[in-house]
Formats: sequence, C-alpha cells, structure tokens
Amino acid sequence: MVFGGLRASWLKPLAGVLLSASLAACAGPPKGVLLPVAERAPGTSTVDMIVATTRSPGETPVEMFTGERGRDPAFAHITVSIPPDSARTIGEVQWPSRVPGNPATDFVTLRADRVDRQEALDWFHKAVARTPKRRVLVFIHGFNNRFEDAVFRFAQIVHDSGSPVVPVLFTWPSRASILAYGYDRESSTYSRDALESLLTALARDPAVGEISVLAHSMGNWVTLEALRQMAIRNGRVAPKIRNVILAAPDVDVDVFRTQLAAIRTPRPNVTLFVSQDDRALAVSRRVWGSSARLGAINPESEPYHTDLPRDGITVIDLTKLQTGDRLNHGKFAESPEVVQIIGQRLVAGQTMTDQRVGLGDRIIQLTAGAASTVGTAAGLVISAPVSALDETSRSNYGNHMQHLGGSLADTAHATGTLLLPQQQRHTGGPTPELPPP
Repeated sequence: MVFGGLRASWLKPLAGVLLSASLAACAGPPKGVLLPVAERAPGTSTVDMIVATTRSPGETPVEMFTGERGRDPAFAHITVSIPPDSARTIGEVQWPSRVPGNPATDFVTLRADRVDRQEALDWFHKAVARTPKRRVLVFIHGFNNRFEDAVFRFAQIVHDSGSPVVPVLFTWPSRASILAYGYDRESSTYSRDALESLLTALARDPAVGEISVLAHSMGNWVTLEALRQMAIRNGRVAPKIRNVILAAPDVDVDVFRTQLAAIRTPRPNVTLFVSQDDRALAVSRRVWGSSARLGAINPESEPYHTDLPRDGITVIDLTKLQTGDRLNHGKFAESPEVVQIIGQRLVAGQTMTDQRVGLGDRIIQLTAGAASTVGTAAGLVISAPVSALDETSRSNYGNHMQHLGGSLADTAHATGTLLLPQQQRHTGGPTPELPPP
C-alpha cells in the first residue's frame, strides 16, 4: 500500500523514530532559561560567545529569539555558566528544571544581551586578541533546535573540548518542532547568504588568525551552500577557513558531490563524521528518496573508499561507538573522547585519523534537540500521539491536521489510493496492523 510515495511497510519503523525524538523533547526545559542569574557558584566555568542569527527577535525577555525568520541578521553576546566538573558529565547539557537555574548544578547564563553589529565586533576583537593563534570556531546547529538549545549545546562543546578558540554561534530559524522539518529545511537555505557573509567578514578581519567551522545534521546543508557560494563568488574558499567539520550531515551524497566540486581546491581540511547506524538519517533517506545521506555512508565501500581520500576528506567512522541514544545521531557531541579530539587536535591544526576514535568507554545519551532529522510525511504526523509531541508541536498540531486532512482527502479522491491505517484510525475506520519492514 502506497500513499504519496510512502510505503506502509516502513511507516511503522519511521513512526518509532519519530516517537523516540518526540519523547526526548517532551520533558524539555522551562521557558526563559537564558534569563541571566544574579550570582555565580564556586567552581563553575564560563563560555563567552558572540551569536549571529537570522532568527526573529522575541517580543519578551523570556524568549530572546524565536524560530521565525528575521528580515535582517541580528547579534547577541552571551556568557554561559557551566557547573563544576564534579556536578556534571562531559558531553551532557545540564538543563535547569525551573527558572532561575542553579549555577552549581545547571547550565545558566550570566549575560544574554542583544547587541548591534559594532558592539559584536568590539567584543569579538577583544576576545581574539587574547586567544592563542587568534583561532575562531563557528558552530552551525541542526534541525529542531530552539535558540537556547543551540547556545547551551555550543557552550558544552567549547567547554568539554578544551579548545582555545573564540566561539561564534550561527543560528538559523528553526521552529524546534518535529513537525516542522520542511520549514526548517527552507530556513536553512534562507540563511545561507547570511552565513556566507559572516564567514567572509571573519576571514577578511585582520585580527583573525584562522577559522574552523563545525556543522551538525541539517546545519551541514547551510554550511556547504555558504561555502559553495563563497567559492563561486571568489574563486575559492577564504584561506583562513582551515577546517570544516561535517558531523552527521543530512545531505544527499550526490548533492554533496556537486557542492564539493564547486568548493574547488585549494579547499579547507574537511573532516566527515559518519555512523552507519544513524536512524535519523535512515529516515531522512527514505523521506527524500535519496540513495544515501552523507552522514550514514560506509566509507569502506565504493565509490567512497576511493573518492573521499582522493578529494582530501578525512572520514571518522563512529559506527562502532555504542550509545544509549536510539537515533545514534549526535555522537560527535555526546562522546567525551570525540568532542575532546575535535577541540584538542583538529582545531589545533593537527591531523585527525580514524584510529584515534572509537575507544570511548561511555557515550552520553542524546540530549533534547541534538537529533531529530525526521520528515513530516503525512503518515508519520498522523500516527504521532498528541501527548508524545513537544510543546511547540502540540500547539501547531491542529493546523497540521487541518492542512494534512484536506491534502489526504484530495489525494485519495484524485488517485483512488486507500487510506493509510493511521488515517483510518482517526476517521473511525479499521486499524489493521502494518506489515513488518
């Protein structure tokens, strides 16, 4: 049975992945976690970052930036306080259970200010001047991330990696809902010009020594598009961009091949983190109908075994790393060893090899917002219980159902296609079991 190109034989495993992501987000942190706390706690550490965003500013202090698209790039200066090492686990974000958070046990902010471009530059130049070799790390998050998700995740990566860098977060408009995959995808494309402008400005700044770029999941799409545009516009990627780290990229391998061809040599050192057991990317592959997603390839099979080394791409295969995460999509950030290797070796300009990865004793369970590369196909949305969805998804559920209901009815009438079992359940029809995958 087929509906809209989706086979009922794999709707059940897809719904299972969707439910896993939903449950991870269900018990999310309270609103207003970025409201600064008044006091610090003994033994805490801080990560001071500048933020560039294409998100729309929030209308209240509780929401600094929304998931909607801003008309112009905006900036912020944020200082994150991280609990003492004795109160946390490397690779994990300790979210406050209520506001204000407790700096002794939670990630909190000491400062969270919107700033204009000049104020951002003034802080940036002071930070670069006191950083060894004037290194800058730019992080681009993935799908289903609120503004605060990206801020705390990046702070965790910078702190746990121990890397001496100036942190620059680029955050694009994500509605932080598993039902908003299409919106997020188009928002990442909407943001590619702004990311290109940011990277170009950093590379042209005489205060900057070198730049590394770290992208996760859907953030790889906007990153590769920005670098592609830069190379086409200027003949090559700016020389100061030394390292590009692609973690679990949700990018079609054939599209990546064309993007890489446009990012002609000499190109940055490109490191690719893959995991063949990445269930989120397996769903994305089915939804897009692509042969493979870049973050889930087997680097030992052809043509990757030949093509990637020839193109100068270092592949780190994390497949053998065991994790409690059912999606296996965020290993690069939750593995203490991997995140430290990123900071201490790659960002330091040293070569990474596959032999240095795969020895971790423990992988931290995926935190909310780090995965969720799943589609919004009609069957998946309809099969998800409202109670299992995150708050944003629940608030949008009615609109999705109204829109999808009309689409389902129109398509079924036009094609004569049988209704999916999930739709029959909601319309009072029979509920036969889906066949096994």
